[in-house]
Amino acid sequence: MTDSILVTGSSRGIGRAIALRLARAGYDIVLHCRSGRAEAATVQAQIQALGRQARVLQFDVAERADCKAILEADVETHGAYYGVVCNAGLTRDGAFPALTDDDWDMVMRTNLDGFYNVLHPVMMPMIRRRAAGRIVCITSVSGLIGNRGQVNYSASKAGVIGAAKALAIELGKRKITVNCVAPGLIDTAMLDENVPVDELLKMIPAQRMGTPEEVAAAVNFLMSAEASYITRQVLAVNGGLC
Repeated sequence: MTDSILVTGSSRGIGRAIALRLARAGYDIVLHCRSGRAEAATVQAQIQALGRQARVLQFDVAERADCKAILEADVETHGAYYGVVCNAGLTRDGAFPALTDDDWDMVMRTNLDGFYNVLHPVMMPMIRRRAAGRIVCITSVSGLIGNRGQVNYSASKAGVIGAAKALAIELGKRKITVNCVAPGLIDTAMLDENVPVDELLKMIPAQRMGTPEEVAAAVNFLMSAEASYITRQVLAVNGGLC
């Protein structure tokens, strides 16, 4: 049976690129969307055209009960996942004094609580496989060095990095690795139109934005058998920004 990988937030952008790259590597993909069902269906068709299996789950990673019910049902029907890519994320940028309670809460609930909400329901089934497994969390350069106007986002991503490192210790003897990929300035629709791209490029030794496909390549490596001795690490994909 082909190993399957759940990729959250995989209807577009970095998540879409990750799902397609992993499908090309031979995995079956469990796609996820919160609202972009039509976009997810398009990605599903693209994966199926590659000769791999794909299905779509729809839920909000911030809603714990929904995550638990839908993921447990999927695992019950199709079996435990080989890997999970926690990619779904949310930004609500602004100067710290101007942030609202909702700006803070929604970013934390989606990005940090989402780590628990997605992984907790699928963890014991992964362990019971008694086989190698992979977890990759998409974090951010913001979680490593902080970004102006992103106190909430930086806090949430730094929290995910800490959680991933702790989980890696717990799962090490189970042959399940846990790592993070921390993108920098990536050319996606999630990039806020107010981001001063020209100024940021001056700080990046590579002098360009990254692509979703470059992030996907890093995830693909960490999902592979070649990365079996790599765990508790953060792989930065940021052109040398930090």
